[in-house]
Amino acid sequence: MNKAEDYLQAAQIHPVGEAAIMVSFGNVINPELLRCARALVKALEEDPFPGIQEFEASYTGVTIFYDPLVLAQKSQLPEDPVLSKGYREAAMELKKRLKKLEISEAAETEKVRIPVCYGGEFGPDLEYVAEYHHMTPEEVVKIHTSGDYLVYMIGFAPGFPYIGGLPEAIATPRRDTPRLVIPKGTVGIAGTQTGAYPLETPGGWQLIGRTPLELFRPQDPEHPSVLKAGDKVEFYSITPEEYAEIAAKEKGDAVQ
Repeated sequence: MNKAEDYLQAAQIHPVGEAAIMVSFGNVINPELLRCARALVKALEEDPFPGIQEFEASYTGVTIFYDPLVLAQKSQLPEDPVLSKGYREAAMELKKRLKKLEISEAAETEKVRIPVCYGGEFGPDLEYVAEYHHMTPEEVVKIHTSGDYLVYMIGFAPGFPYIGGLPEAIATPRRDTPRLVIPKGTVGIAGTQTGAYPLETPGGWQLIGRTPLELFRPQDPEHPSVLKAGDKVEFYSITPEEYAEIAAKEKGDAVQ
């Protein structure tokens, strides 16, 4: 039995409010755990149960939103003083799918390469991160571009990727005081995570650079987010001149 199957066997189901249910595979950030969550998402996409509305994978599991009235109307379960019929029906449906869930070997996927212009006005916290770890900014960039990264989830803002795999050597706590405005494309560090802001938003991550790529593309309703959970990511360093060139191309593509 591999590690992913161990997580599957240990799966727990619990309610999240009156119209949602959570399947949790563990409490750590782990690629094998993500495989379980992605497998359940695939199973729900292929075989949704009555009343299901939407579902989303996270670091440790999958949250499923459902219509409790639809499930209660079809239920033949006895009344329960604590748990609703809707929740218990949803739990039963999920247990059926978990029982026959197949965890396939992780497929080899091409890395999504993200260009980043590090430091300066694009990465105002690069110097701080370097000082925090007693190294030079150049060493921080070298380490950041050598990481083996995996997108665990999309959240916080449309298209915002939570990316695991940041080398411990540059793991840095969030800022004590969040910024009110962070330009879109900004690449940051928060603890052992890294990520990039697809939109201009507030945030408390340590900002080390910026990518000219449009990470959120509402003009493409089928694939509005460049990244998705399960994607592998590679960051590579570019110059300010290269940044301007790629940004101009991205802007041109967006208006076509």
